[in-house]
Amino acid sequence: MARDLTLIRHAKSNWDDTSLRDFDRPLNKRGFKNAPEMGKRLARKNYHTDIIISSPAVRAITTAEIIASEICFDSNNILRETAIYEAGLDVLVNVVASIDDNYRHAILVGHNPGLTYLCNYLCDAQLDNMPTCSIAQIKFNTDTWKEISKHEGELVDFDYPKKK
Repeated sequence: MARDLTLIRHAKSNWDDTSLRDFDRPLNKRGFKNAPEMGKRLARKNYHTDIIISSPAVRAITTAEIIASEICFDSNNILRETAIYEAGLDVLVNVVASIDDNYRHAILVGHNPGLTYLCNYLCDAQLDNMPTCSIAQIKFNTDTWKEISKHEGELVDFDYPKKK
């Protein structure tokens, strides 16, 4: 049974208020434009997911909620996973490995550079950077999330706001 993992980098965030902690930075105008557009692109492909796991940072959870609404996923069911915030590759691999096997399709919403490292690790994508609000869809031919390992995945789609 295949597994599908979709990595989504949070949309563009606002740096105007220097008194805010990094964790609390909201989306900026472009972020609020790009997130619904990327969600609509997924919806046009009849995309669905069983679970959304997001960093609880404001910019990430806001992106997750916007995408969820566009693909008709109840945003109350988004899992907030603190480990994703500022996570390196090892932590993100562990987050993926810990996904309940009842979920075949999962979305992980997080930050760079971790998501770029994870994408390259899982499917040898050789991406230099996952731009803000980019979406990498990876397929695995495995029965369990715990079996996912280096270069086991196939990058089946990579989309980002400036891609036409």
